[in-house]
Amino acid sequence: MKRISLEEFRLSSKINLKEVSTHYDLKVSEKKINKELEEVRIKLSSIQDTMYAQGKYAVLVCLQGMDTSGKDSLVREVFKDFNAQGVVVHSFKVPTELELGHDYLWRHYLVLPVRGKFAVFNRTHYENVLVTRVHPGYILSENIPTVKSVEDVNDAFWDKRFEQINNFEKHLSENGTIIFKFFLNLSKEEQRQRLLRRLEKPEKHWKFSAGDLKERKLWEKYQECYEDAINRTSTPYAPWYNIPADDKSTARYIVAKIMYDTLSTYTDIKYPDVDDDLKSNIEIYKQQLESES
Repeated sequence: MKRISLEEFRLSSKINLKEVSTHYDLKVSEKKINKELEEVRIKLSSIQDTMYAQGKYAVLVCLQGMDTSGKDSLVREVFKDFNAQGVVVHSFKVPTELELGHDYLWRHYLVLPVRGKFAVFNRTHYENVLVTRVHPGYILSENIPTVKSVEDVNDAFWDKRFEQINNFEKHLSENGTIIFKFFLNLSKEEQRQRLLRRLEKPEKHWKFSAGDLKERKLWEKYQECYEDAINRTSTPYAPWYNIPADDKSTARYIVAKIMYDTLSTYTDIKYPDVDDDLKSNIEIYKQQLESES
């Protein structure tokens, strides 16, 4: 199996989405890829178990990608072996009336991971510089004092919002949250095929919406906005990873491997030390329990 490295996918310089491939060949069968994924996710779950006992770091996993890029199934397959109490998944839809009564980051703050746990944002705070940038009229519903019309949603507005997001992530990082941001990079043709499969299989009809086709017509605009957002917000403390997503099994493995390889570098993630009193009395406690049988 082809060995992969973080540097192949981590974005430390500007990216041009038209020049990067949405396909990655691991040089093995899908069966082998799934087997490797299974081994990595078991190792990941072990790290999470240690993190939970230690209560020092939290992990925030951000998944972004066009419709059908495989976010839901990736969450299911990558975190399958986690303790259910160790990972929480949040999917951010259209803001509710309550959420619109607060600043746009408020609802994301509410569900940030506590120390020792993973949180997965399936669609993230980046929706606030992606969907809203493609459809700037949506910003008006936020009722921001300085935005009185769509004309106010200008370059200066987006510059400020990117700055706010970078500050948000820097604050999290500096306070013990390890951030992974994965862009599931899907080709337009592969999206077409996946949408067709949803229409061809009755059990998949519920996943399809006529709105998917309307948004698909805006593909180029979305790509421009993704590229700009990624280039402005890939930082040392919260880097973006470009994940070729035309093959779901490959994308899942790459994401899991990146998380495992990164977390393995944290030599201070370890089980907490046991106090001397407990250490010196372990045999006595064992004898007490064994005597009960």
